[in-house]
Amino acid sequence: MKKSKGKASSSTKKEFVFDFRAGKYNCVLKVPLQFPAQVNVSDLHGRLMMLHKIPCFIENELKVSLFNFIEKETLLEYEREAELALQRLSTGEVDVNHLASAWSRSYVETTLEHARPEEPSWDEDFADVYHELIHSPASDTLLNLEHNYFVSISELISERDMEIKKLQERQAAEMDKVMHELGSTLSDHDVNAVASQHFDAQQVLENKWSTELQQVTTIQKQEYQEWVIKLHQDLQKSNNSSQINEEIKVQPSQLSEAADSGVRMFEEQPQLEESFTIHLGAQLKTMHNLRLVRAEVLDFCKHRRYGSSGAKLRRLQTALSLYSSSLCGLVLLVDNRVNSYSGIKRDFATVAKECTDFHFLSLEEQLEEVQQVVLYARAQRSSKPKDQPEIQKNGGDEKNKSFERNSSNILPGEFYITRHSNLSEAHVVFHMCVDDNVRSGNITARDPAIMGLRNILKVCCTHDITTITIPLLLVHDMSEEMTIPWCLKRAELVFKCVKGFMMEMASWDGGISRTVQFVVPKSISEEMFYQLSNMLPQIFRVSSTLTLTSKR
Repeated sequence: MKKSKGKASSSTKKEFVFDFRAGKYNCVLKVPLQFPAQVNVSDLHGRLMMLHKIPCFIENELKVSLFNFIEKETLLEYEREAELALQRLSTGEVDVNHLASAWSRSYVETTLEHARPEEPSWDEDFADVYHELIHSPASDTLLNLEHNYFVSISELISERDMEIKKLQERQAAEMDKVMHELGSTLSDHDVNAVASQHFDAQQVLENKWSTELQQVTTIQKQEYQEWVIKLHQDLQKSNNSSQINEEIKVQPSQLSEAADSGVRMFEEQPQLEESFTIHLGAQLKTMHNLRLVRAEVLDFCKHRRYGSSGAKLRRLQTALSLYSSSLCGLVLLVDNRVNSYSGIKRDFATVAKECTDFHFLSLEEQLEEVQQVVLYARAQRSSKPKDQPEIQKNGGDEKNKSFERNSSNILPGEFYITRHSNLSEAHVVFHMCVDDNVRSGNITARDPAIMGLRNILKVCCTHDITTITIPLLLVHDMSEEMTIPWCLKRAELVFKCVKGFMMEMASWDGGISRTVQFVVPKSISEEMFYQLSNMLPQIFRVSSTLTLTSKR
């Protein structure tokens, strides 16, 4: 029964009478009820069964009788109130105009078509304008402007690195001189004082450059957004965009192939790739694309300052799909701390800072929001009563105690997401927590890292991420214990699990074609790569295979 809105002008008490037979006894249940009824029938029925100790075989009959009685008497009570209201209206006790205005106000306030439209935010307006421009002839102009900003930031970072390097070299020379005189004219206290001065000088210099980079990034983002809005307005006023495209031109030398020094800077191993087409599904089969790539995972994030036309095409493709239903995701394996100060997180933060993000918050701001969400989630979980029995033993208890001491950390298999528009081939980055267990050779399909991949694929299905890049071996760097049998066993496990997760996708998204890229580290040998490329079609039962490509 729905609760009556508003307060009833009057109420009536009526008695509910229910006759039933228990054995050889005829029983009568009488309950006074107040109408219009504002009680839940199921709750009232449960209370009556418990208070009056009614036999269980009468339960359904009592519930049906109680429901019919309340529904009938409630309708009669509403009809009685309606008759009284009409009598007051006919006798002039109620002002017709006042009643009509009250009805009109209530209708307007509760009807969606009369609701005030939500005011569009600046981010939504900018997103719509950018999406329209990037799919117009002005896209080349936008890419040129973004490249100019990227080059200026890269030059600033190069100056910062050079200045920090000179300072470190100068400090190293000073420390060598101090250590040479230690014991003769200088003491340990003097050495500690010099080391403290060096540390303070480095901190001052790094803070200075960090502030300057942040200011330049903020200015670039504001200028870019204002320029995009102005360009959109100009294009709406004039159909001739050739003159506008001449406003921003990148020098040919910047987009041409690098000079000799640049070639040495970006010289790297050949990137081995092999692509497959598969069909998965029981009845309705869905076509997916699989790709095995030998590359560093951050290569999918980096922009080239001296790039070829291929790099520009990848940048254009990323920009075209920024506000679309075919986003690109990347899985980054991180530790349990939500920050960007160590390991691959620091390297990723360095790459993210090389180009200004004109659409989303900076990486540091997004990580701060993630940290707040993690703290809130942990507080909510710890506040719930622990009714479940204790099933963890020994190592599990130690892990739980460690987790309680560090409630701001995440657990293995959990991940947080950051959004980017300034990466080369990714819009969304899944930062998945893994521990040292992934380096062992005995993980199973129930390992937190494997289950984390399943949850990531599920997020991809619900948020229009059609291309996902996954580290095949669940590591970014190779070590001595990762032998050929170790790599083959790990690859087989990940291939089989991902295949199962992809078959589940049909129930998650209705069967949408997707691209899954498996990445192996560059340090892996070509022989090992070929063995992995032969294993993939056997596990996935590939229907067609594209040729192996090797490119620089």
